[in-house]
Amino acid sequence: MSENRGPRRGPMGHGRMGGEKAKDFKGTMGKLIKYMSAFKIQMLFVVIFAIGGTVFNIIGPKILGKATTEIFNGLVSKVSGGSGMDFEKIATILLTALALYVTSALCSLVQGFLMTGVSQKTTYRLRKEISQKINRMPMNYFDTRTHGEVLSRVTNDVDTLGQSLNQSATQIITSTTTIIGVLVMMLSISPLMTLVALLILPVSLGMISFVMKHSQKYFKGQQEYLGNVNGQVEEVYSGHNIVKAFNKEKDVIEEFEKTNDKLYDSAWKSQFFSGMMMPIMQFVGNLGYVGVVILGGVLAAKKTIEVGDIQSFIQYVRNFTQPIQQLAQVANMLQSTAAASERVFEFLEEEEEDQTVPNPVSVEGLEGNVTFEHVHFGYNEDKIIINDFSVDVKEGQKIAIVGPTGAGKTTMIKLLMRFYDVNGGAILIDGHNVKDFNRSELRQMFGMVLQDTWLFHGSIKDNIKYGKLDATDEEVIEAAKAARVHRFVQTLPGGYDMELNEEASNVSQGQKQLLTIARAILADPKILILDEATSSVDTRTEIQIQKAMDTLMKGRTSFVIAHRLSTIRDADVILVMKDGDIVEQGNHEELLAKNGFYADLYNSQFENTTEQAS
Repeated sequence: MSENRGPRRGPMGHGRMGGEKAKDFKGTMGKLIKYMSAFKIQMLFVVIFAIGGTVFNIIGPKILGKATTEIFNGLVSKVSGGSGMDFEKIATILLTALALYVTSALCSLVQGFLMTGVSQKTTYRLRKEISQKINRMPMNYFDTRTHGEVLSRVTNDVDTLGQSLNQSATQIITSTTTIIGVLVMMLSISPLMTLVALLILPVSLGMISFVMKHSQKYFKGQQEYLGNVNGQVEEVYSGHNIVKAFNKEKDVIEEFEKTNDKLYDSAWKSQFFSGMMMPIMQFVGNLGYVGVVILGGVLAAKKTIEVGDIQSFIQYVRNFTQPIQQLAQVANMLQSTAAASERVFEFLEEEEEDQTVPNPVSVEGLEGNVTFEHVHFGYNEDKIIINDFSVDVKEGQKIAIVGPTGAGKTTMIKLLMRFYDVNGGAILIDGHNVKDFNRSELRQMFGMVLQDTWLFHGSIKDNIKYGKLDATDEEVIEAAKAARVHRFVQTLPGGYDMELNEEASNVSQGQKQLLTIARAILADPKILILDEATSSVDTRTEIQIQKAMDTLMKGRTSFVIAHRLSTIRDADVILVMKDGDIVEQGNHEELLAKNGFYADLYNSQFENTTEQAS
């Protein structure tokens, strides 16, 4: 479309809006927990199996310690001339330990299976809700954001959320259970040794607090700039030919490198803080080992504890510091989860356009009379671009809208279909305000053929059937014939079953336009909108399209926007727009006779054609 479409981002515009403020960590995580309450039964079993697996694992070292004590006592007995080791008792202890570890592994396997299901169902539900949300969003949202940023919410952010959720949720449960269980077992062995081991906690907590404080903003920045990079890549890739044509490769690379450098900086810092935790926590844990071993040796010598208890306690110290390290990693992971969740929830909480109205007007039986009553509109309320627009269109009339670029022609069509709502005045269909219809039902009345063709990856038949999904093959062929595209399709390999690629670049621009016209013909709408529908085809193809359009527009109210004024000579009414106002209206002969603005536009095109011919 060549009209004023409202606020747009520049070719290299960033995906994020500068005025957005991040929500706090607690609030975002609270929303995520509330969102996951739909899976509370599964989560309950995850907790049960996670705790069960951890408890069985915790008891293991205590049992193994008894085996060590039994072996030590047997050796001492052997040296003293006694009976030596009781291998049957040792075997029983070891088999008991094996049974505990096998049970622990099975519990962990079940909770991992359940948690994977919960995380994947959560991401599935989020993607589904985002997909549905997109269809309820006002056009203004997409006019002010890049495609890449919206795609980043559906792909990168949801993926990050799902992966980190799967890892962090069970880790929090198992680590917390392990810390509590190990602490109980350590106290049962020696309160004094436990006190020494606990001296490492303040240091560990200090490290965790430091990392959390400094890493959250970098994880947030990483997700933000990732969306920016996606937006830039999507824009440059889709407009690659234009970039090459204007020799803007260097500028594009420089702009990309600026954003990519910001992504690198935030990602490097967030990953640095995340990666430094493990070696620091291991160093702190090793200090705890040294203290425990020295004190344990002293207590064993005094017969306060058994030799096997030293082995068990060392294992518990390792099991005690390990979940602290894991919680530190989870704390960093939760920053990533919160950053991704925040962006997803921001999107889901965006303002929606009203989809339904109380007691909506039915579209059944409507004839297609359209009235614009003193319409005022601006994409920004402080900048009105349509001023006091009024016109009365009768059923079956062909209405042409002409005027220079930016006059407001396409904007009027957007208002008619309620992509935007008027700031003042009203638009009526058969006497009913368009605001009294449900948007989806209102748009069923319209068929559109735009200057910017849109075809999706799929067969030609499926693309035409997009106008009427339950259409038969015969109806598709009839629509293609009416659009003068049937013969062309027959020459293609596979005919109507030929697959169009993602950009539909395996057919020409003119052929794409013909296919979109066939789609509109198949939809059989009450009101037809043609926005520069023939601007991308050659003169011969344009004549064929005009013939098809004449057939299609019979008995239908039609709005035709065209820069080629020769294509709308037979219009019932021509509306001449300038700066958002109708400055002239009438049929072709009447407007030429006035020798006004329309005559100037028409004659300038005729003169240009004559000059080119000469």
